[in-house]
Amino acid sequence: MQGSTADQNQADIAYAATVETAEHHSEHPDLRLFGFIVFLVSESMLFLGLFVAYFAFRVVTPEWPPEGTEELELMLPGINTIILISSSFVIHKADTAIKQSGDVKAARLWFAITIAMGATFLAGQVYEYNHLGFGLTTNLFASTFYLLTGFHGLHVFVGLLLMSAVLWRSRVPGHYSETSHFGIEATEVYWHFVDVIWIVLFLILYLL
Repeated sequence: MQGSTADQNQADIAYAATVETAEHHSEHPDLRLFGFIVFLVSESMLFLGLFVAYFAFRVVTPEWPPEGTEELELMLPGINTIILISSSFVIHKADTAIKQSGDVKAARLWFAITIAMGATFLAGQVYEYNHLGFGLTTNLFASTFYLLTGFHGLHVFVGLLLMSAVLWRSRVPGHYSETSHFGIEATEVYWHFVDVIWIVLFLILYLL
């Protein structure tokens, strides 16, 4: 009985906080998502700089990749690409579930599946690193390859941390609802950003 009462009190407190937040937002617009998108734009500029550097190196180098560089395999990166793109649709289901019906359990399930898919992507990337025929300092192509894919892999890892944080906070009754879902929405936007960056990387590194 005491545990049930404590849970109810916690739920009441969370509900009151949600109502207070909604009233506050009615007077002052919630600009958190806008600020987060501005942050992602700044991250995009970092990747853009790396892309420009890659193409600059490619233009000034007589042969690209340099002679003797082992050709990249397409099967594993291709599978990884399918997994990562599919995960964007999965995490969108979590966002839809919380916004349309406030279904925290469904959102939690879709986030857990997305985490598994993201972790599989990273595991595939590590496997690829261990089987490449060149190292970080082999030549200019190798260095830029590791820098670009590694920097993106870091962002994937951060995405997994964000999703894990959302799962942890979702344990609190009322923390996420139809009217209070910034954490879920921001994490989804971040994950879409990570996916788009990878599509560009896959095109320029493996296909062009």
